[in-house]
Amino acid sequence: MRRPREGRVGTCVAAIDAGTPAIEVDGLTKSYGRVRVLNGLSLRLGWGEVLSVLGPNGSGKTTLLKVVATLTRPDAGTVRVAGMDAVRRANGVRRVTGVVMHEPMLYADLTAGENLRFFCRMFDLGEADERIDEAVARVGVAHGLGRRAGVLSHGMQKRFSIARALLHRPRVLLLDEPESGLDQSAAEMLREVVAATRAGGGAVLLVTHNLDQALAMADRVVILARGAVAHERALGPAGEGANELRDMYFTYASGGERVGSLGPQGRSER
Repeated sequence: MRRPREGRVGTCVAAIDAGTPAIEVDGLTKSYGRVRVLNGLSLRLGWGEVLSVLGPNGSGKTTLLKVVATLTRPDAGTVRVAGMDAVRRANGVRRVTGVVMHEPMLYADLTAGENLRFFCRMFDLGEADERIDEAVARVGVAHGLGRRAGVLSHGMQKRFSIARALLHRPRVLLLDEPESGLDQSAAEMLREVVAATRAGGGAVLLVTHNLDQALAMADRVVILARGAVAHERALGPAGEGANELRDMYFTYASGGERVGSLGPQGRSER
């Protein structure tokens, strides 16, 4: 599981060009067997921005995030994170991204603290104790460090998964249904982590089924259908555009179709 080194985290972060998009996806295609999951998908995410990705089951949301996170390779198209190609410079991409998948990605037989220390070693991070203390304080799980990950509740596992993703102080967060299993207090913690990343000039790509969560945290929302962006809208002040997004989301979630797709300002793009 240990990956080859590609410089320290701090080196990668310092080299990021602020004029380069945080995430740039062009013509992304991915199939599993005969099933095409992503079909020429393109999108952009800027620094200081939170993008929520919605869509019905099978629309390609999680596969998109896995490709961006370098957990799976695309069949065609390109993905760049902080200017780095996600295939040719996968190790560099991993060092600027914090990934929280639906599953916690923790070793069940290790304690939560041992898991965090292992990931510090894997990323060749100095000041491991300081980083672990900082991460668990942000997510409120210091009391669970000595417990085996496999016996923790799903909510606690998810909190430690978020802590793991924060250890190397990434500039880009990739979150797949991060609210799953979280109680109200933990959900508020998640919103604070997302807001702090945005305020610090980072970027967040959030995949979720929770429409209210998506609208509450995002600056912009895209809806996927059949592996491509079917609708995209920037949210205005006081949630302007939210009602249209709700209608559009439920149309696609119920299997409905729209003629053409809508751009960032609601324009048809046939």
